[in-house]
Amino acid sequence: MSRRRTLGTKKKVALLVSAAAVAGGGAFVMASTSNAATPQTAAESTVCQGLATALGNNQRFIEGQRSAPDAQSAARIANREAVIAQIKVQQEASGCAVGESAQGSQAAAGQPSQAASASAPASTSPPAAQAPPAGNAASGQQVCNGSTVTLSGEAGAPAASSNQFPAGTKLKVTNLDNNKSTTVEVTSVSGSCALLNNAAFEQVREPGKFLIRRALIEKVG
Repeated sequence: MSRRRTLGTKKKVALLVSAAAVAGGGAFVMASTSNAATPQTAAESTVCQGLATALGNNQRFIEGQRSAPDAQSAARIANREAVIAQIKVQQEASGCAVGESAQGSQAAAGQPSQAASASAPASTSPPAAQAPPAGNAASGQQVCNGSTVTLSGEAGAPAASSNQFPAGTKLKVTNLDNNKSTTVEVTSVSGSCALLNNAAFEQVREPGKFLIRRALIEKVG
């Protein structure tokens, strides 16, 4: 005659607690993994802000070309669509929400637009933006006070695009966070006061950043 062995009450409780702990740990790991895979938004990352702004600027440029087309609009639009595709690749590689754009404002999420900055009292602008860049004698008329600067994603020699200055205008852009400057010629139209191409942006950027929040922009020619 066989005897059935039964677990004591204390052993049963211990086993149940252990099982719950294992299950809870698994849930925690799954939640952590899920959160880690969630793309960052422009409000959560400076890198994502810069990319969203660059994407929005290019989208605005395309809209402008479509609303007032000329003989070169189709080529310009095709060029900017290629730029947008590259920006989306950069968004994915940086863990950002792919396709997020700061549309309707050249500033990133949470930043004042150019129009708001221009009309705001001088005290709202960073004091350093009024100071000339250190160690650089070449200077000119300060323009676009309060504007942020990002990149267009375009290749080629250092250059800029602008919605305020015609082709041939020379602009000096200084990153006040590291005092690096670049003087470039405006070669095309964009949705910003000064939008730098990749080569020009590399000359003044901070590592890992796609947006210059404290920029001094001067017209020097």
